[in-house]
Amino acid sequence: MNCPHAARDAASNGGAVVIDPMVQDLDGETARLRDAGPLARIELLGVPALTVTRHALARQLLVDPRLVKELDAWGLWQRGEVTHEWPLIGMIDAGRSMFTVDGAEHRRLRTKTSQALTPRRLEEIRPAIEEFTGELLDALAEQAEKSKDGVVDLKSVFAQPLPMRVVGMLMGVDEAEHPMLMKRYKAFFSMLTPEEERLALLAELDVFYAALVREKTARPTDDLTSALILAEEGGEPLTEEEVVGNLKAMVAAGHETTIGLILNAVRALLTHPDQLRKVLDGEVPWEAVIEETLRWDTPTTHLLMRFATEDIQVGDAVIAKGEGVVISYRAIGRDTEQHGTDADAFDITRPSPIRHMTFGHGPHICPGAALSRVEARIALPALFGRFPGLRAAVADDEIRKLPVMTQNDMAAFPVLLHG
Repeated sequence: MNCPHAARDAASNGGAVVIDPMVQDLDGETARLRDAGPLARIELLGVPALTVTRHALARQLLVDPRLVKELDAWGLWQRGEVTHEWPLIGMIDAGRSMFTVDGAEHRRLRTKTSQALTPRRLEEIRPAIEEFTGELLDALAEQAEKSKDGVVDLKSVFAQPLPMRVVGMLMGVDEAEHPMLMKRYKAFFSMLTPEEERLALLAELDVFYAALVREKTARPTDDLTSALILAEEGGEPLTEEEVVGNLKAMVAAGHETTIGLILNAVRALLTHPDQLRKVLDGEVPWEAVIEETLRWDTPTTHLLMRFATEDIQVGDAVIAKGEGVVISYRAIGRDTEQHGTDADAFDITRPSPIRHMTFGHGPHICPGAALSRVEARIALPALFGRFPGLRAAVADDEIRKLPVMTQNDMAAFPVLLHG
């Protein structure tokens, strides 16, 4: 990566919070970001940026048209100070899709996806999600029986394959391809993956999705891929590059978010047994568990990145033209101004509705938010209904985070199915 000392020194002299690529102390990092103020200076692998840590400011900036997704608006990129050698560039320069453009073009690319994830469509696929959940619960039981000590990894056997099966079904991807996709996305997000390998993974995914698009173009079926390809009457069809970009980004955002939601909810309940009992006794609905988990332990830690097309005044601070702005959703979820002085506490009995913005706000709000909630609403009660004695097989401080700067994901979650 070409990142001159001037850029690093500017970040250092400004008291920037250095974002740890190995995610060794996420709670501590979240607290430091919150303490740094609503608009904090950070350093991402040697690259300076600003980040938003407050709910109210995020709501304001996420609808500000002067902050755009267009990479060419980034000053460091324009000047060649950040290049494709920077390990995080693939999360920003991920190809043309609804996630990387704004305005009318964003609406054009997003419309078909939104139409495929309507409440009616989600109700139609609910039986399939329930079936997948039951099959994976059977797999958990089988793996536990085969294990000498009864320990099974909740992530690899249950929480990871469930959303991949769902998104694969929606896209029309053969189930035999799911392990390949999970492996490649896991490697792509990991900070342990060498940059050359990361770029190769992106190229492989492009080849896979391009082949899928060509297959569905020749033989369309009732799935999201075919819907993206087929133009509405009088409408402008998406190009192959645009369909590939949408699919690639949707799988990355969709299944990773749901993995985090399911695992973080289970972990929170197991470490708060009094609250788990209230849910199992029917005193508190599962929806409250899901929303409090989304607020307290967000699946997305930091969302990269928007760029200022002109100077933007934010209180006494200025986002200078060309600066990159990150949205730190985990810090926003712990915002005491929004959620009270006990924002660091997990509490499913909060007296007022939990108004978080974990899935974003404004035009780029996550199109798969409702799908993720439906999956969690099916998976969590089914898991605890089947295994009411479920407990962690290791101490909570032994559960390691994956080295992923943008996603709040565990490397594994060893559990015992019976107390």
